Amino acid sequence: MASSSMSRGTSGTWTVSQNKAFEKALAVYDKDTPDRWTNVAKAVGGNKTAEEVKRHYEILVADVKHIESGLVPYPYRTTTSPSNSTDLDSSNDRDPEISEQNGSEN
Repeated sequence: MASSSMSRGTSGTWTVSQNKAFEKALAVYDKDTPDRWTNVAKAVGGNKTAEEVKRHYEILVADVKHIESGLVPYPYRTTTSPSNSTDLDSSNDRDPEISEQNGSEN
């Protein structure tokens, strides 16, 4: 995906903070902004060039198109049943007498 993409230039990898700055900059500098990619590159920092941020955007758009078209499978998560989990902080596990002594209710 876009966050792990490599592009030409001295700084081809993108950190999490750079991606976050990239997303915020895209919201500020829309397609009608003069020198959009230069402004986005300045906002991202890390010596990113206007060419690099534009390419990063193109990869992002392609990724979104793949996802929206159904080409990327939905990631299913394996979850545990609530009955299998042990929550030591659960109010159901508290002794009512101790709760009353401490001035709290279940």
